[in-house]
Amino acid sequence: MKIYEELVARGLIAQVTNEQEIREMVNNGKATFYIGFDPTADSLHVGHFMALCLMKRLQMAGNRPIALIGGGTGMIGDPSGRSDMRQMMTTETIQHNCDCFKEQMSKFIDFGEGKALMVNNAEWLTELNYIEFIREVGPHFSVNNMLRAECYKQRMEKGLSFLEFNYMIMQSYDFYELYQRYGCNMQFGGDDQWSNMLGGTELIRRKLGKDAHAMTITLLLNSEGKKMGKTQSGAVWLDPDKTSPYEFYQYWRNVADADVLKCIRMLTFLPLEEIDAMDGWEGSELNKAKEILAYELTKLVHGEEEAKKADEAAKAIFIGGGKSQNMPTTTYAKEELDAGKDLITLLVDTGLAKNRSEARRLIQQGGVSVNDEKVTDFSRVFTSADFDEDAALVIKKGKKGYHQVKAE
Repeated sequence: MKIYEELVARGLIAQVTNEQEIREMVNNGKATFYIGFDPTADSLHVGHFMALCLMKRLQMAGNRPIALIGGGTGMIGDPSGRSDMRQMMTTETIQHNCDCFKEQMSKFIDFGEGKALMVNNAEWLTELNYIEFIREVGPHFSVNNMLRAECYKQRMEKGLSFLEFNYMIMQSYDFYELYQRYGCNMQFGGDDQWSNMLGGTELIRRKLGKDAHAMTITLLLNSEGKKMGKTQSGAVWLDPDKTSPYEFYQYWRNVADADVLKCIRMLTFLPLEEIDAMDGWEGSELNKAKEILAYELTKLVHGEEEAKKADEAAKAIFIGGGKSQNMPTTTYAKEELDAGKDLITLLVDTGLAKNRSEARRLIQQGGVSVNDEKVTDFSRVFTSADFDEDAALVIKKGKKGYHQVKAE
């Protein structure tokens, strides 16, 4: 089975501009393709995971990826899927986020000599002369067609700024520039980017008289139709300092029964024959499938050693009923713990709650226990005198959220 057929079998392809030509290009390693990443945070997250895995798969098949970092478009903000305008970022923040992205992407993609490229669209977008740009590109875009695009339609009632209205033109111009600079003949992106991507192929056709192609990736949705990659505490990040390998593992270990086999098929690199054999799994077998999913994805993002630690910690805590040295841990100075920490502060500091109001709600609803004792008094203060025999406070949120507190 060749790479295009594998992508279809894994359910990764949503829309294509010309299936026959795209199949021919990617199956024969002739695609130089790009995927754009706007640096809206200092870490990639699970929402980027599909794109990174696709780049890895296509590079393994001999195609050349370009990771386009949106240092320029990030100054505008993509309105797709948004009900409001994104917060404006400084150029310094954007550059910092770009640097973080490159480090994380290197775990998936080979940026060695003659391999993948990482390009920042600030190279050309920030140098544009407005009058010249509008004269060169403006005639090739119909405002009527742009307003019919889904990414704009959903914003028209609440208000769409002229700044954001330019985003489609900027993204289209990126494709035009990449085609000329690097021979980039294909763009990949999320299914919500389809209108922007078609703008690029059309601009290349009108300006250069050449064919370029677009393919969208299936959005990663759960069985309820919601985007995956978020928890009650926020996004699931690829940066281990923002989402620990254990928390990352637990996110995938806790996916719904209805979603686990789809996630294995779409996200892991396990052979399709092995995945097909799981299709009939049910009951306790689905728990095994979740362990496979969590282990494989944690290994991909954080390495095999961290995946083994997370797997061992999960089994020690949930199966063995005990603690693990790999349980997520927050440390305080001994003097701080001797003086005491209230439970709300502990929940926020450990990341078990996003803020103090959420922590208070969890406690009042009976969802928090400390060293196996349920605590419903949110003013409760714990000191080092409350530590267990292992010199730790083990805080449990709900059935599956564990964190330990220790003194330095």
